[in-house]
Amino acid sequence: MPTAAPDPNMGRKLANRYELVERLGQGAMGNVYGAKDHLLGGVSVAIKFLSQTLLNEKMRERFEHEAMICARLGQRSIHIIRVTDYGIDEHEIPFYVMEYLKGDSLAGMIHQQNGAMPVPRFLWLVRQICLGLQCAHDGINVDGKLYPIIHRDIKPSNIFITKDDSLGELVKVLDFGIAKTMQAEDVDQTRTFMGTLAYASPEQMEGRELNIHSDIYSLGVVMFQMLTGRMPIHADTHTFGGWYKAHQEQIPRAFRAVQPDIQIPRLIETVVMNCLSKDPSGRPQRASDIIETLKTLDERYSPGISLYKRLEGVIGTKPVRPKPDDPTALSADDICRLKSWPKSKPIAAIVFPHIIKTNKERLATLWTMFSKETIAGLASSIAYNKFMFMPTPHPVMLWITVLYNREYGARWLPCYLDLKKPSDQRILRLLAEARHYRLLFFAQENPQFCARVMSLTITEPATLVRRDLVEQQAQHLLKCAQLAQTGPSTQPSLSKPFLKAELEKMKPSILQKLEAIR
Repeated sequence: MPTAAPDPNMGRKLANRYELVERLGQGAMGNVYGAKDHLLGGVSVAIKFLSQTLLNEKMRERFEHEAMICARLGQRSIHIIRVTDYGIDEHEIPFYVMEYLKGDSLAGMIHQQNGAMPVPRFLWLVRQICLGLQCAHDGINVDGKLYPIIHRDIKPSNIFITKDDSLGELVKVLDFGIAKTMQAEDVDQTRTFMGTLAYASPEQMEGRELNIHSDIYSLGVVMFQMLTGRMPIHADTHTFGGWYKAHQEQIPRAFRAVQPDIQIPRLIETVVMNCLSKDPSGRPQRASDIIETLKTLDERYSPGISLYKRLEGVIGTKPVRPKPDDPTALSADDICRLKSWPKSKPIAAIVFPHIIKTNKERLATLWTMFSKETIAGLASSIAYNKFMFMPTPHPVMLWITVLYNREYGARWLPCYLDLKKPSDQRILRLLAEARHYRLLFFAQENPQFCARVMSLTITEPATLVRRDLVEQQAQHLLKCAQLAQTGPSTQPSLSKPFLKAELEKMKPSILQKLEAIR
């Protein structure tokens, strides 16, 4: 039996940064590879390439459009795959970089369960799917206007379940490759059929202009499948004509017609059947309406929901974890998570810098403390940072990190670096060298271990991280470090008030930027 030819992409290095190490699969528009990001210490990322068979100007624009949508939405919601970079390789093939997810798709989960999903797990996962959809439907800011995003291909294989230390099972909505920005000047694309036949809404099959209610119909099909393992409608033939007739004319089957022993609350069945209404006006008007309706079941199923929040494994066998005393087997983020809040620091909402030494590298980190509830709430925040330098009367750097979402507002994490102190000089130079830092969150209720790690670049937030801006910022930080060495030395307290006053002046404009991104 002939062996498969080796993939020529293995070992390739993109942008002198991303090393391709494995092929993960194929998306709607191209191949997806696992890679190591050497700029961030070898952290795993996923890279999607536009298929060479689709290399034309229109598809390039659509591919870049997908990257832009995911980048903007991923900053706003932890339930949407996060895109961090975009580029073109030496063969003129576009690619974008996204977070690397471990776990399984909802399709795999449904296949493995071979029947009805427990109601608590269903409630927990559907809530997260709806949060991701609502974020897309709320829209992105384009030239000062807010435009909703229609996914147009909601199905189990585009919903991924991974593990999160705080949330347990964490849902990510994937593949916005055929998503549509609802802009009035470009409605033709919404009238062309794109999607998956079995999950497409009746109006999608007709090629009519779509709105967010089309995604809600697709979600109804997915929810029915989660609860029964079966489809709510059945096409006589797996053709466009067969599915067109099924979506247009066939009444969705009752739950007990496909699973006679199923026991679910009538409220859930009502919600699912409303989502499957042939008439878009008969469906829930927003994904958040589904969350609100199902909230009444939270108290009844709260013990089970709490269990799925705490799940250690996502699918199947629990993975073997390396021992904490074997640091060579741990990633940089794993090492950060094993850190304890210093006994010398108060259990309070403070911020301080620290260099973590591993056997491979030194990590620039910023440590902060909140309540456990606040840390969970800040998970979907946009992160913003800025560096302000005051050379006289004493060289001080104000390192500002801001976490922002609409529910919690802005959390300001200012950190002053005395650039006459060797330890603070080392922090600043390491930031310039690494071009990123990690933000470590510790919970006041349990400071024994780090509750969450967030990796941030040293530039202000952007739709896609631009390497030229990162390089400029790195050079700026190095220049400040050098100036500080030859500058006057008095007392840091003399410069801090000026920096603090300057920050207060800048806060309104910073908040305006963050609100525009959201």
